[in-house]
Amino acid sequence: MARKTPRKKAAGVAKKVASGRKSPRAIKPAAGVLRAKVAGTTPPPAPWTPAEVTEAFRRFRAAQPEPKGELEHVDPYTLLIAVVLSAQATDAGVNKATPALFAAANTPAKMVALGEAKVADYIKTIGLFRTKAKNVIALSRRLIDEYGGVVPPSREALETLPGVGRKTANVVLNIAFGEPTIAVDTHIFRVGNRTGLAPGKTPFDVEEKLLEVVPDEFKRHAHHWLILHGRYVCVARRPLCEKCLIADLCRYPAKTLPVPA
Repeated sequence: MARKTPRKKAAGVAKKVASGRKSPRAIKPAAGVLRAKVAGTTPPPAPWTPAEVTEAFRRFRAAQPEPKGELEHVDPYTLLIAVVLSAQATDAGVNKATPALFAAANTPAKMVALGEAKVADYIKTIGLFRTKAKNVIALSRRLIDEYGGVVPPSREALETLPGVGRKTANVVLNIAFGEPTIAVDTHIFRVGNRTGLAPGKTPFDVEEKLLEVVPDEFKRHAHHWLILHGRYVCVARRPLCEKCLIADLCRYPAKTLPVPA
């Protein structure tokens, strides 16, 4: 015998109630709810309104009008190198290694002259340091050969460099050149999905959603506000909702707010 679908089951229950053969208390949820239960899902939260998005970033700006990135650098080239080194590593870890590296080589020409082995030795405390040393030398040589030793202010050009992907290009464009780009790292990806501000299955999905919903007046610093929020407040294991500037706007259903007395 074929199994009844949730829709047919619900219809059957309704007939029994109407005939008096079943108590109204036994009525099952609507078919849509049943489908969600069968699929093991819950209805998505309501999207943020434009007014709510504006209010959230107004609060971020009021708390920190000029947010800064935490990677130490002095110019576009040292920023580019620092961001490349930060892949699958912490900013704090990178900042421990780069002062000595940049003291020895702070231009593409000096970096190439330093050589891959010495670069690797300077950054050996950073994960994947051998691959990163190889990329640092290769991208420095490419900058010399194709861009006169200057970091190009172009996403297309940046993404052709060894070790440089979309996220790295976005960071460099934003910090070094003031472009309103939003680089989605693990922190921003978590904040976008957890809060419901910019849900997406991939970093690119979240980036596109943020560029769609964040008002233009906030885009210049949106990357920094969101990454700092994810790094220090909306942390992975237990978000500090009691310290969150946007807790009342956030759609996260399991907030860790204290219970009112």
